[in-house]
Amino acid sequence: MAPRRIGQILVDLGFITDEQLEVILEEQEQQPGSLFGKVAEDMQLITDEQLIQGLAEQLGMQTVELSEATLDPKVLEKITETMAQMYRVIPLAFDEDNQRLTIATCDPQKLSIQDELRTFLGYEIGMVIATETDIRQALTRYYDSESESVEKLVAELANDSELKAAISMLENEKFNLTDIEALADSAPVRKLLNMVLLMAIKDQASDIHFEPFEDEFRIRIKAEGVLYEMVPPPRHLAFAITTRVKVMSNLDIAERRMPQDGRIELMVGGHPVDLRVSVLPTMFGESVVMRILDRSVVNLSLENVGMDESMLGRFRKAIDRPNGIVLVTGPTGSGKTTTLYSALTELNDPGDKLITTEDPVEYDIDGIIQIPIDHDVGVTFASCLRAILRQDPDTILVGEIRDLETADIAIQAALTGHLVFSTLHTNDAAATITRLTDMGIQPFMICATVEAILAQRLVRRLCTKCREEVHVSADLLFELGISREQIEGRKFFRGSGCEVCHNTGYKGRVGLFELMVLNDKIRDMVMAKVSTDEIRDQAQKDGMITLREFGMGLAGEGITSLEEVVRETIDEA
Repeated sequence: MAPRRIGQILVDLGFITDEQLEVILEEQEQQPGSLFGKVAEDMQLITDEQLIQGLAEQLGMQTVELSEATLDPKVLEKITETMAQMYRVIPLAFDEDNQRLTIATCDPQKLSIQDELRTFLGYEIGMVIATETDIRQALTRYYDSESESVEKLVAELANDSELKAAISMLENEKFNLTDIEALADSAPVRKLLNMVLLMAIKDQASDIHFEPFEDEFRIRIKAEGVLYEMVPPPRHLAFAITTRVKVMSNLDIAERRMPQDGRIELMVGGHPVDLRVSVLPTMFGESVVMRILDRSVVNLSLENVGMDESMLGRFRKAIDRPNGIVLVTGPTGSGKTTTLYSALTELNDPGDKLITTEDPVEYDIDGIIQIPIDHDVGVTFASCLRAILRQDPDTILVGEIRDLETADIAIQAALTGHLVFSTLHTNDAAATITRLTDMGIQPFMICATVEAILAQRLVRRLCTKCREEVHVSADLLFELGISREQIEGRKFFRGSGCEVCHNTGYKGRVGLFELMVLNDKIRDMVMAKVSTDEIRDQAQKDGMITLREFGMGLAGEGITSLEEVVRETIDEA
């Protein structure tokens, strides 16, 4: 039997009239995705307290007034501040016998909260309803600042003699797998790892590094292309934390001599987050790197990629062709995949068939067939690409051209009427030609198929709250290879650091782009096997803006700093 609608329940309870119900429903239709209760509250037709009474009636749950509740500090420790703030929950009671944690929430309709907390904490989760005001006040009242909670937890773990003794015993050669799993599943280890994961996801980090050294165990988070070190946990926890990660990613915890790769799939805040795990044996233990693929933070639109209007128009012209190869080049983490996905999203039309082969598939796009590479069973880029050509595609994305075999098949696909997207690792657009010929591809094949090459980098965006004008030093001018006369009358900026940007001076990232479209002149030069420098010079004569020139333009607009441009680009002179 379907649950009663919340609107009818509020009418039955006497909180609103039938006429008001109709008005609220009409307003809700104007706000797609909005909740009935939120709309009614915004229209000031019901109070927060009346809404939770209606929800409790609808969902068969109890209500609680947190302002009158006395909460046990030991129960509050079950959930860290990061988790409590992210999910807007307050832990109320813990049943040791049944391992059940009761929490108060103001979002009882979000059933994913229960599942996600069960995954993170390892407890059964019971929920009661509190008002949003109550939850907000309780979060302020009961939790310290985030940094203090990390430091406090690390200090507690350092002083936990029982945990230290257990780890010391298990690190010996004769270890018991059951005891190791129990250690990895212990509350302190779970709590620290959960805190690190949630903080990294919340800060939109791209990677988490767990690094064992002789005398310390470092945890570093990469956000906006830069690594930041967290408060280091005790050295003896390295074994327990790496084992916990291996358990979560279904890796062999008994194998400590060979590299391993795994994957963790989480739901955080109602959206999926994939963690790609790499475990590497080192002199002092296992080094673990987790790549975070958070699909909710990427807006797949070419308008948001960051190209200027002129470049965007030329790039769109290249991807609108019926056949040919479009390459995007740059180092790992430079946003190549996001650019290509944005292009695919724009081309995603019911009249065309789009197929991708990727390692790994980073973002799901409706209407596109996506195939993950699996080397263990022989599914490589080359073998996959052969099979794709028998599926009658119009557009193909090959995650990366790594060898001559893959390149040859991509070229054959382009020659037989397909549009092919792929990536390469080169310094700039012109160097891509040399890279392809070095792989063994004949120049006439490059001329016949490659339509455009887009090189890109990501630089940090200046924080708008603490941005200030700065005098450009002589050393920086030397690094840029320009004279002071060349920047006469232009303003440049730097970030002084504030609370908004965590005192880094930067907030977010922005792309640098260099688009080389192959015209007849450049094709003649490729056939003549001229140098990379000559191809680059000709492309610039034809109007190509280099990565450094693009970066200088952004720096002049106060979007990024000259230091960032120097860090991410090379001098083309």
